[in-house]
Amino acid sequence: MFVADTSLYSALVFSILSYVVAVPSAIKVFNWLGTMHKGFIRFDAPMLYAIGFIGLFTTGALTGLFVAALAADVHLTQTYFVVAHFHYVMVGGMVSAYFAGLHFSWPKITGRMYPEMWGRAGAVIIFIGFNLTFFLQFILGYFGMARPYHSYPPEFEVLNVLSSAGATILALGYLLPLGYLTWSLFYGERASADPWGATGLEWQTASPPLTENFVSTPTVTEPPYNYPPPEAVQRHV
Repeated sequence: MFVADTSLYSALVFSILSYVVAVPSAIKVFNWLGTMHKGFIRFDAPMLYAIGFIGLFTTGALTGLFVAALAADVHLTQTYFVVAHFHYVMVGGMVSAYFAGLHFSWPKITGRMYPEMWGRAGAVIIFIGFNLTFFLQFILGYFGMARPYHSYPPEFEVLNVLSSAGATILALGYLLPLGYLTWSLFYGERASADPWGATGLEWQTASPPLTENFVSTPTVTEPPYNYPPPEAVQRHV
């Protein structure tokens, strides 16, 4: 909107509102980090995807401050900087969060465990591939490479080739969960009711849940965060 021939007043309003969006985004990031602080963190696949989500989302949110600035946005509009910013928030962050929830809930949904090693590998490959693909586009956009063009000056060739290589790695990372999750439906280890050592009621019923969830209405007698000791949690590797 800053380069759409609007008035200076309208541009200032859009700029201020864009900056205001950063406030709840920052609060959410500190909430997530505060939740992890002093916690017993297990680097299983769901947690790796969740940590990747925080990193990618934070990068996308911080670069949003650049495109919210009037002077900077005039230079960055229609460049690869905007492409990278959008993908960090709407693709890298959101897809990683989706995979985190999917991997955490998969045993309860299907009654099967996926191979943990492949789950961790997928999370790491996606994180590396995504950053190799799109972080370089921040640099390309900063130097003025426009996004609608299929060709580019020779000085941009190395970064574009590396970005394309990152996209190949990212594609492999996205295909991995499709493969091992499908495999787990037929050959995965049977999941216990609570493979993660969680305390929510959904983890106190069978995996997958019974038609009515519980044979009888459960009675809650313990606090919500009364987690078992780490050594008591059944690990699936």
